[in-house]
Amino acid sequence: MKALRNFLNKIKPHFETGGKLSTFRSVFEGFESFLFVPHETSRSGVHIHDSIDSKRIMTIVIVALMPALLFGMYNTGYQHYLAIGAAETWWMTFLYGLLAVLPKIIVSYVVGLGIEFIAAQIKKEEIQEGFLVSGMLIPMIVPVDTPLWMIAVATAFAVIFAKEVFGGTGYNIFNVALVTRAFLFFAYPAAMSGDKVFVRTADTFGLGAGTVVDGFSGATPLGQIATASKDMIGSFPVTDVLNQPLSTADMIVGLIPGSIGETSVIAILLGAAILLYTGVASWKTMLSVFVGGAAAVLGFNLLGTTVAMSISPLEHLALGGFAFGAVFMATDPVTSARTETGKYLYGLLVGAMAIVIRVLNPGYPEGMMLAILLMNTFAPLIDYYVVDGNVKRRLKRIAVKK
Repeated sequence: MKALRNFLNKIKPHFETGGKLSTFRSVFEGFESFLFVPHETSRSGVHIHDSIDSKRIMTIVIVALMPALLFGMYNTGYQHYLAIGAAETWWMTFLYGLLAVLPKIIVSYVVGLGIEFIAAQIKKEEIQEGFLVSGMLIPMIVPVDTPLWMIAVATAFAVIFAKEVFGGTGYNIFNVALVTRAFLFFAYPAAMSGDKVFVRTADTFGLGAGTVVDGFSGATPLGQIATASKDMIGSFPVTDVLNQPLSTADMIVGLIPGSIGETSVIAILLGAAILLYTGVASWKTMLSVFVGGAAAVLGFNLLGTTVAMSISPLEHLALGGFAFGAVFMATDPVTSARTETGKYLYGLLVGAMAIVIRVLNPGYPEGMMLAILLMNTFAPLIDYYVVDGNVKRRLKRIAVKK
């Protein structure tokens, strides 16, 4: 590392003002900040000095995402070999998933960071670290068979129109990763909601043998629930790719069809523990999402006129992207509510709205994506009324003392 530091110090003058490569100053500073902690700090003015900065926060979130990402890679291989009727070792299963997911991560980062580099050059500003997390979230919330070119187009759209036009990192109104998923969902619905896009059956990498079995169905559990007939109320309708029943334990473990990083509740909760322990995410928002979702499910259970209305709160919260959204999306400090009281209300509404969308609109069986994007819109309004209420209460106390 010392040799690398010396090399950067040697070439740095070329990128500073007046240097022959000064045009690419922001690109150099971006790589330097990624590799090393900058030496420059503010010495005056109204600045708060802290031991943590945006790069460290992003790094912690990336670490927290690792359990869900690694499990998602394994589950991708597991669903593949289950669908083609082949049995493979743990390592071969994970390797298949790694080779399937890695290109999506690369495309996400190359396109997203490339646009951010260009935007920084145009604005003559430093490159922000915000996309480090978004670039990892995007491939984790899409089906495994989503074509790479679609991910590239959707990522470019989200970075430009949901982030850069608002001013870049810290100014965006909507969660960038969810805008990417929403763009894919509405622009290419077959690639996001088709029966077989959640399970890759093609033996692309030559790591196995076999053909797709006759009973194969790649529909996610939520997709099966959304299309189940009323006569199935009271009986469990969810099956795996071989039409074998799935238990609640299977849903919690995560060996089920779904988006790459969203299936394992256990892996997601490990990430939640990291975020909460380090103080990066708000437990108020996170807990409120689950409480709001559970309350909405219990309300629908009283009606129970469809299968989606009749399944238990645990099953609803364990399926789809609910847990992933509650832990990694709803807690986004930029697009969620920032006041302490507002975090409770924001989380409750996100959880409840996700269940309402799932249950009442079978065309959107996931629900979490639209719920968070909708509440991103109302987060500033929630904060406004919380602050306004606090001001009014303080004014009343002052009036009483007089």
